Amino acid sequence: MADPDEPVESAAEKAFKRRFGGKEKGRNKRDDYALDLFREAMAYLDDLPRVNNLLRELGKLYNPIVNAPIVDLPTRQRIMVLLGQGSRAEAEHLLDERRRLYAPLERADDPRLRSQEQWDTK
Repeated sequence: MADPDEPVESAAEKAFKRRFGGKEKGRNKRDDYALDLFREAMAYLDDLPRVNNLLRELGKLYNPIVNAPIVDLPTRQRIMVLLGQGSRAEAEHLLDERRRLYAPLERADDPRLRSQEQWDTK
């Protein structure tokens, strides 16, 4: 669970800041709502209703790489069953697996153009 002294900003709060700005805008065009949802879910795995709602939101979003929702219903159900049984590590692994399908980690030794670099204009 997240450190109570340092709460994780919810994905909804981040999306609001990106959209409407404010003094400290908090905007970054590369921020991704789905990745914010994954971060929040990982931070609050002990809060089952919250994780279930976050997974439902991820199910509404599309992953073009696999031509399916980012988190499909069977995966969501499996994660919730695992968390209900206390198998946090397995649920965490499954959630991370779905995140990697959506946004693969970039390796330093990979010579291909990194996703961020293609948008940088110097």
